[in-house]
Amino acid sequence: MAEIQPLSAFTAGERRGIRYVLADIDDTLTSHGRLTAAAYTALEQLEAAGFRVIPITGRPAGWCDMIARFWPVAGIVGENGALYMQYDRKARHMHRRFFQSDAERRAARAKLATLAETILRAVPGTALASDQQYRECDLAIDFCEDVPALPPAAIAKIVALFEAAGATAKVSSIHVNGWFGDWDKLAMTRVLFAERFGADLDAVRGQAVFAGDSPNDAPMFGYFPYSVGVANVRPFLDRIAARPAFVTAGEGGTGFVELAEALLAVR
Repeated sequence: MAEIQPLSAFTAGERRGIRYVLADIDDTLTSHGRLTAAAYTALEQLEAAGFRVIPITGRPAGWCDMIARFWPVAGIVGENGALYMQYDRKARHMHRRFFQSDAERRAARAKLATLAETILRAVPGTALASDQQYRECDLAIDFCEDVPALPPAAIAKIVALFEAAGATAKVSSIHVNGWFGDWDKLAMTRVLFAERFGADLDAVRGQAVFAGDSPNDAPMFGYFPYSVGVANVRPFLDRIAARPAFVTAGEGGTGFVELAEALLAVR
């Protein structure tokens, strides 16, 4: 597998062609569970410079509504690709798009509720993610955000229980997310680009950079030639199916600020 290059290897010519900045949120934009002033300022500066900034996150629909309205972003993909939201500020209208129909989501939520009980019984120390009540499409099991960190074997058991029930399971830096459906972060990013930007993602992927930090970012790392891992991605590298092309020196939001500064420097 190719060695990951430092961010300094992302050439000025390559950076000059970037128009879209896609980024995970937890431990990519945030640092130790907080969005710092520096990271938020980087988002504002990117938007002001003409970049379309799009968070691609595992966080829930309820959070996505707030982020789409209040952050300097062009849209957001949430729940690991189950939905996107984009707020039209002029029309004061929220565009919401789900991968599944209302009926499919209701049926899936019933199955996930039963599965949650099974997982919480089978894996001591787990809990429902604190944002679970704001989710529309997936089940998030907390293994280190608001509970003492669980060992890799426990995380693997959570994944196995999801998969044994026929669900898709993805590991982030804080949760194991599971759902009944065929989406991922990349699939809904394609839909967002087509429906809101009028762009074929395959045609513009060389104009996009993606920043992430964990195994559930693998579809994005593998697809975008200009993919960036913040430094805290390193402990996950042996568990990521596709690695980022570049890695920052700093972790979390500090690493994202490095990326933003590199893009702004050649704008």
